[in-house]
Amino acid sequence: MTREEAHLTVSGPQGDRELRVSSPGRVIWPAKGLTKLDLARYIVDVGEAFLAANGGRPVTLQRFKDSVDGEQFFSKNPPKGAPDFIRSVDVVYPSGRSHPQLVIDEIAAAVWAVQMNTVVFHPWASRADNPDNPDELRIDLDPQPGTGFAEAVPVARELRRVLAEAGLEAFIKTSGSRGLHVFAPIEPTREFLDVRHAVIAAARELERRMPAQVTTAWWKEERGARIFVDFNQANRDRTMAGAYSPRALAAATVSCPIRWEELESADPNAFTILTVPERLKAGGDPWAGMHAGAGAVDLLLAWWERDLEAGLGELPFPPDFPKMPGEPPRVQPSRARSKG
Repeated sequence: MTREEAHLTVSGPQGDRELRVSSPGRVIWPAKGLTKLDLARYIVDVGEAFLAANGGRPVTLQRFKDSVDGEQFFSKNPPKGAPDFIRSVDVVYPSGRSHPQLVIDEIAAAVWAVQMNTVVFHPWASRADNPDNPDELRIDLDPQPGTGFAEAVPVARELRRVLAEAGLEAFIKTSGSRGLHVFAPIEPTREFLDVRHAVIAAARELERRMPAQVTTAWWKEERGARIFVDFNQANRDRTMAGAYSPRALAAATVSCPIRWEELESADPNAFTILTVPERLKAGGDPWAGMHAGAGAVDLLLAWWERDLEAGLGELPFPPDFPKMPGEPPRVQPSRARSKG
């Protein structure tokens, strides 16, 4: 190894690959002194679990020109100069446009993405062979000001019960920040809008049970000190950091799968690129076999229809989406009142 370049041997389905890591000593996380080579080695160390969670899916790359304290950008099209073992798949965006996105079929592809200055991996909820139909129902529990991880814990437990009543098995991971991500494997037979409606139905049921702790209010001024159930993360082309993906935060935390029995005592700041490899070696992957028992969203969609009949309609979409059928006005409530 020289100061300018390192090489890693990465095993895969086609045998070993020698991958170059340029500027291996470039510091990615200044607060921890962790480098680009540290990141590449982390990806190799967690490779099997990382690939099980994120492989075979369209993925968006969150890339940095220098450290996580500096300029960043998102790559949806595969970066130029990709080696021949890198695959892409065409996906359709909400605008109706279609573009290729990277697909990680082996861990060498993720290491190559690190070489291209990727820090965070954002996989789609659908697979490359069926990109229009998610096989994961994903719910982001987002603490609002005045709340934190501790307040998200009882909400996650109740959400697990809600999903179980709907016939779905829930899996959980830290977001790598203050929140929690709850996933449920589903049959890939419904398109994104249906799955979004299923998420809204679950979120509304959760809000009914915990009105003082949970909100589905899209506008921040209406949320209060509660946990926001971010239903819009279920939309097409909306992603969250993948399981075992590092986060671009000072502590080099990881979005880490945990077991439900760990939730009460979990410290999200303890899961970093330094600690997670040993955790995996010692205790295995809590998400191993996650897709062995996919469920259906039919009951959640029945709840959605029930709520429609009760007068609860569509919720706002992200501002960059085209206007959607039944969507309420995209006007901040306080501004709407001031104009009235």
